[in-house]
Amino acid sequence: MVATRIESITADDGVTFDGFLALPDAGSGPGVLVIQEIFGVNQYIQHVCKRLAALGYVALAPDAFHRQEPGFAVDRTGPEAVGEGVAKASKHDAARGVADLGNALAHLRAMPEVGGAKVGVTGFCFGGLMTYLVAKNFDPDAAVSYYGSNIANLLDGVAEQLTCPTLFHFGDNDPFLPNSDVDKIRAATADMAHVTVRQYWMGGHAFDNAFSPFYQPYQANEAWGHTTAFFARHLG
Repeated sequence: MVATRIESITADDGVTFDGFLALPDAGSGPGVLVIQEIFGVNQYIQHVCKRLAALGYVALAPDAFHRQEPGFAVDRTGPEAVGEGVAKASKHDAARGVADLGNALAHLRAMPEVGGAKVGVTGFCFGGLMTYLVAKNFDPDAAVSYYGSNIANLLDGVAEQLTCPTLFHFGDNDPFLPNSDVDKIRAATADMAHVTVRQYWMGGHAFDNAFSPFYQPYQANEAWGHTTAFFARHLG
C-alpha cells in the first residue's frame, strides 16, 4: 500500500507551504514533482501521486495556490467549480509561482527518500504550463506536460532554455487549446531531439482526469503509457 504524508516546503522568501507526498513500497526512488490543475491538490492530483508511487517514484504535489488560499482544493465538477479554479488562477503570480515550484523541486531532490536519484516534473492544464516553465528555469531530469495552455505564447528562448528531455501531450479536439498552438510548439521544437509533442485523436481538455466528466479513457491510457515509458527511460 502506498504511504502518504504532508511535506512542509520552504520558499526562498521564507514562506512555507504544504506538499502532498506519496511514497513507493520500497520507501525510496526517483522523484516526480506533480503540478496541479486549477482545482488545487485535490483527490485527482493525489491519485496521480499514488499512481506514480505505485510505479516506484517519490511523488510530491505542492500547493501551488498557497499564496492565495492555502489548502485550496475543489473536487466538484460543475460550472461553479470551474469558476472557483479560474478565480484562483487569475490571481496567481506566475513569476513567484514558478519560483515556489522551483523550491518544491529542490525540496524533492534533497529528500532522503530520493537519495540523489533523478527528479522529473509533470503537470496538467495549469500545471502543464507550469511544468514547461519549471523545465525551462530549473532543469529537472525529465518533464511531461499535459495540455498546458498558453505555452505557445511563451516559446521565446525555448531552444536555449528547455534542455531536459520533455514530452508534451495535447488533444486535437481541445476547446481551450487550439491546434494552431500545438503546431507552434511543434514547429519551435522540431530541431530539438530531446522534445516530443504528442497529440491524441479526438482528445479534449483534461482527458486524463478520471474524477471529472472530461475523462477520456482511451486517450488517458495511451498518454499514460507514453508518460511512464518516458520517465522509466529518463529517470530510471
